[in-house]
Amino acid sequence: MDSQKEALQRIISTLANKNDEIQNFIDTLNHTLKGVQENSSNILSELDEEFDSLYSILDDVKESMISTIKQEQVRKSQELQSQLSQCNNALENSEELLEFATRSLDIKEPEEFSKAARQIKDRVTMASAFRLSLKPKVSDNMTHLMVDFSQERQMLQTLKFLPVPKAPEIDPVECLVADNSVTVAWRMPEEDNKIDHFIMEYRKTNFDGLPRVKDERCWEVIDNIKGTEYTLSGLKFDSKYMNFRVRACNKAVAGDYSDPVTLETRALNFSLDNSSSHLNLKVEDSCVEWDPTGGKGQESKIKGKENKGSVHVTSLKKHTRSGTPSPKRTSVGSRPPAVRGSRDRFTGESYTVLGDTAIENGQHYWEVKAQKDCKSYSVGVAYKTLGKFDQLGKTNTSWCVHVNSWLQNTFAAKHNNKVKALDVPVPEKIGVFCDFDGGQLSFYDAHSKQLLYSFKTKFTQPVVPGFMVWCGGLSLSTGMQVPSAVRTLQKSENGMTGSTSSLNNVTQ
Repeated sequence: MDSQKEALQRIISTLANKNDEIQNFIDTLNHTLKGVQENSSNILSELDEEFDSLYSILDDVKESMISTIKQEQVRKSQELQSQLSQCNNALENSEELLEFATRSLDIKEPEEFSKAARQIKDRVTMASAFRLSLKPKVSDNMTHLMVDFSQERQMLQTLKFLPVPKAPEIDPVECLVADNSVTVAWRMPEEDNKIDHFIMEYRKTNFDGLPRVKDERCWEVIDNIKGTEYTLSGLKFDSKYMNFRVRACNKAVAGDYSDPVTLETRALNFSLDNSSSHLNLKVEDSCVEWDPTGGKGQESKIKGKENKGSVHVTSLKKHTRSGTPSPKRTSVGSRPPAVRGSRDRFTGESYTVLGDTAIENGQHYWEVKAQKDCKSYSVGVAYKTLGKFDQLGKTNTSWCVHVNSWLQNTFAAKHNNKVKALDVPVPEKIGVFCDFDGGQLSFYDAHSKQLLYSFKTKFTQPVVPGFMVWCGGLSLSTGMQVPSAVRTLQKSENGMTGSTSSLNNVTQ
């Protein structure tokens, strides 16, 4: 009976998953159908605009050529009119002179005849008729402004749709997820020397497999990528996966998107648990500040935290690492709550606040930065059962490094009420590496990845990130993968010696 029930449950689960896949595909088909209609309308509008632009250019060219012909007509007409006017004046003067010369032949007196002959000779010498060029300055030929559009006409007749670039192919083996960066690599199915650039789109999601049409997140766009790979860096991995797709573009048109690829981007992602903190701490999701006036008020402000389901980071096929299950998001407030009116738990340096995510397995990493005026703070982990009178590092259920700049500067590792002074500079930001299964808690300079201190122990219960702050504040960076440099250092530093042994207890 039980086995049949289990089999039926598996069938129901399989059917439910298949129905979910089919529904997602139906959504995709409907979205695609709507896209065909919208894109067809858009492309028709663009075609109208292109032809209107072409008509406009032809009209402009025609008007320019008409203007050139008219200007040439005016120029030649003016030249010929000027020449014609000069000839008419010369002819008029010449006819007058001819008439005068003819009359002079009838003069009988020698003296008057000689005078008239001299006048005629002088006027002939100066006559414009003898200086005129009797050749038109311009011709009536206008053939130099004729056009032959046979080649252009042939080109217009061969107008056709532009060749659309083919969809690129993303190569998952060449993609890499590491150090809170994602490198996506792709290739073209065939060589295309007309490609000008690529466009990559991505979005975060908690769904494995193909992108969902109804996914709540919009695609982010990276335009004008000249190569065939791109690296997104400085990401916060607050979702389990990221979808990627790429399209190729030439000077005029973009091709189809590649088949989308979903890459796993899990990392430890937690917030501060307001219900676990001291009354004099002002707590936000990733920041905590000491407030001597009692920033939280007297009443308990318990924030409900959603399960962010984040943890371990896996890279892709070529760089696979062993998978790590997710830590469980827990309400630390589920522990017997401290009496808010009492300060017994928070005496001395115990202005503490805990993370809201329990770590039960795997390797995880986060970073902490103190404000410049912060006088005292601790960073580490503790069991969820940390007592209300307990201070970080003063019990066998908590481990931390402690920084103090009040009165005298100290930097120390603390566990089980034992202190180990650290002879290294306090970094601007501290990186925390917790290997639950390997029983190791290490602290690093987050910038240089220099190892500051490492605890070796055996965690027998889930742990939560723990923080103490007095006179100042801390800010957290979560959603981070274990940096490659830390993984490398872990391999080489795994056999740490002597200097840490005094604080390395196996807690039962």
